[in-house]
Amino acid sequence: MGFTLSNQQQLLSKIATGNGHGENSPYFDGWKAYDSDPFHPTKNPNGVIQMGLAENQMCFDLIQEWILNNPEASICTAAGVNEFKDIAIFQDYHGLPEFRNSVANFMGKVRGNRVTFDADRIVMSGGATGAHEMIAFCLADPGDAFLVPVPYYPGFDRDLGWRTGVQLIPVACDSSNNFKVTRAALEAAYEKAQKANIRVKGLLITNPSNPLGTVLDRDTLISLVTFINEKKIHLVCDEIYAATVFSQPSFISIAEIIEENIGCNRNLIHIVYSLSKDMGFPGFRVGIVYSYNDAVVNCARKMSSFGLVSTQTQHLIASMLSDNEFVKRFIAQSAKRLKTRHMRFTMGLAQVSTNCLKSNGGLFVWMDLRRLLKEQTFEAEMVLWRTIIHEVKLNVSPGSSFHCPEPGWFRVCFANMDDKTMEVALTRIRTFVLQNKEAIVPRKSNRLWHSNLRLSFQSRRMDDTMMSPCMMSPHTPIPQSPLVRAT
Repeated sequence: MGFTLSNQQQLLSKIATGNGHGENSPYFDGWKAYDSDPFHPTKNPNGVIQMGLAENQMCFDLIQEWILNNPEASICTAAGVNEFKDIAIFQDYHGLPEFRNSVANFMGKVRGNRVTFDADRIVMSGGATGAHEMIAFCLADPGDAFLVPVPYYPGFDRDLGWRTGVQLIPVACDSSNNFKVTRAALEAAYEKAQKANIRVKGLLITNPSNPLGTVLDRDTLISLVTFINEKKIHLVCDEIYAATVFSQPSFISIAEIIEENIGCNRNLIHIVYSLSKDMGFPGFRVGIVYSYNDAVVNCARKMSSFGLVSTQTQHLIASMLSDNEFVKRFIAQSAKRLKTRHMRFTMGLAQVSTNCLKSNGGLFVWMDLRRLLKEQTFEAEMVLWRTIIHEVKLNVSPGSSFHCPEPGWFRVCFANMDDKTMEVALTRIRTFVLQNKEAIVPRKSNRLWHSNLRLSFQSRRMDDTMMSPCMMSPHTPIPQSPLVRAT
């Protein structure tokens, strides 16, 4: 006898039967489309190219070179097997001392050594996902809220709210000032929560921004610190893209601001970090909570028992990040290669009058396709997005999934592929835009507009590789088909 939905709801928890994970978002639907038809340069050249995954594959040749030159860093090699027993049985949730020291030093180097970090405040977690949930558990109760400037990473709804019961309240930002957060917008969001009898416990920011790829300037950061001090709420700073900044203005960490601001209540400041973006290690699940609040550090460390980083991974990371020459070279090369890729991609789009928000960090661009919308609505954005997914065969992420208040913006990731695949993707976008110059004009007939959006893509995709400049670089990896991952 089968179970009905009603039976399931009675037998299982609300978390198990609800959809709080948010997997039904277009953000995740795009990954499913890629997963069912992944691009491969020879085996499936007409497949979907994954441009919805913010993954950094630009410097794996440097990583591989280091591993080959340092076999003792792994306990699973002949050179490192003598460490196997001690590493395998270690289970202190504080983490290996050498791991915490190396991560603290790396965080300082990424920030230009303008600030130092205390290894005793490093709390590890299972990626930034686990770190965000951990900090939410420490700072808020079910029903409490965090203010979050829009647009923001779609996974935040899951990471901070699914199991904690915490709410996210959007802070209005728009393209009129390049989506910069203002004090007026913060006050408006805070007042709205107050009127709704929602207790605001904190403000969550991402710097550099995901999905914008921009950095917060010093004045804005000071304004944010002033705001949270006045309201006596927490400031959680997601800085997981800190080392992806490739040009001016430089990245300024919240750690630098509070060093300069004596009047700041440090107990309200918390940083989330990971090695998923800066080093390109999402599979290692290295997440970090760094808090200036002793009680939060103590609580988070106990909670970390539910999402520890394996000691084998800690051992490898500690060895790698302790190599100062390697770290220096890696940071410099990563920035250089990201700058080159970003420039090539944005210039290619500009040649067909397709603009992106000016940015200098992250692994993506915030692409403006508003002129391709039949009408300025989110329904029209979904129509355009489905065409790009199913006809152009590119998984890009629609702005609405990032809670963007304006339809027509898309996040496009460019660092998770080699140069040749990037050129194929760029060719597809450029061809689509050029073929639909006339189709973007609003028509009386929706049927005509929909048909025009599909202009000859079935036959055109066969020639993608031939049309592409195909600039294969010796330092970019052979394209892999990453499984669906949250990033």
